[in-house]
Amino acid sequence: MASQVVSELIYWKDSKQTGAVFTGLVVALISLSQLSIISVISNLAFLLMCVTLGMRLYTKILQVLNKSDGASPFQKYLAIDISLSQEQTQCYVDRVISMGTAAAVELRRLALVEDFIDSLKFAGLMYMLTYIGAVFNALTLLIIAVICAFSLPLLYKQHQAQIDQYVELVRAHISDIRAKIQAKIPSAKPKEE
Repeated sequence: MASQVVSELIYWKDSKQTGAVFTGLVVALISLSQLSIISVISNLAFLLMCVTLGMRLYTKILQVLNKSDGASPFQKYLAIDISLSQEQTQCYVDRVISMGTAAAVELRRLALVEDFIDSLKFAGLMYMLTYIGAVFNALTLLIIAVICAFSLPLLYKQHQAQIDQYVELVRAHISDIRAKIQAKIPSAKPKEE
């Protein structure tokens, strides 16, 4: 269910809903880069309360003037059951614990050099991240990620044939480069005496 909602959002199935979510996320992230998190949350909550109170007051005024039944405009949202059963809660907790444990085991394996090549790759990645961190902060990267998440899947869907063609060209070039490198490197075979 959640993956379907995310898919509908990133492919812009309902442009009003997606536009609201996208704009809200970008505004919130940009606000976080300029203000404290407490200020951002309290201002967003205040804005939400002003809008919902205004809409509810409007429906009450229409009810007094006998122009509507006075039903809450948020009734469909109030009717949604957001509670989790004990089994669902346990499933989510188990999943989080499982993912956390797997991440801890992998980090321990990399940090304590169980496999030299993997640890070397991890060290290289951490070194590159120091340069990325010097240029961008986490919020900037998060803003870029949100913009990419809402634009790249739709762009790929609209131009899939051309993108796939260029990706295949890149793969062919990479395969050629690997073949040339493999041809230049002598294979490490043990000497027979």
